[in-house]
Amino acid sequence: MAENELNPKYKEAVINVVNHSPYFSLLSMRIQDLKWGESFLEVHLEEKHLQPFGYVHGGVIASVVDAATFWAAFPQVERGLGLTTVEIKVNYLAPVQKGKLMAQGRCIKIGKTLAFGDAFVRGDRDKLIAHGTSTMMVLPGLTVPGYQDLPPPRF
Repeated sequence: MAENELNPKYKEAVINVVNHSPYFSLLSMRIQDLKWGESFLEVHLEEKHLQPFGYVHGGVIASVVDAATFWAAFPQVERGLGLTTVEIKVNYLAPVQKGKLMAQGRCIKIGKTLAFGDAFVRGDRDKLIAHGTSTMMVLPGLTVPGYQDLPPPRF
């Protein structure tokens, strides 16, 4: 198994839970892949993502950055602990109206109390739409329901 590979059963279970969560469903956002310290998300853009001027709302892009950084860090958090975002910064680099958004999130550093990540959001033809960073707090007892029953992230 490569150094950044996750246990396939863990990855499948997490992706299934997250992709069927209410907020991911609302935004039509999906985790496409997870690796140790990396996540890959996708949003197929629809009319519901547009602000009144016909462009994807900045809040949608911020949500993608938040989710991509969060799920890149999450597998590294010890059982019984969870994460919550405490700060996010997004640089909007190009407008987008249609197609899809693809995000690659990275966990840059994870410690006992804080995690830090970044994400690049691209549109069709690999156009860079946004870059963002996120600081997350590691908290006891804040876990995904059923997380204790998941296989371990690594063998």
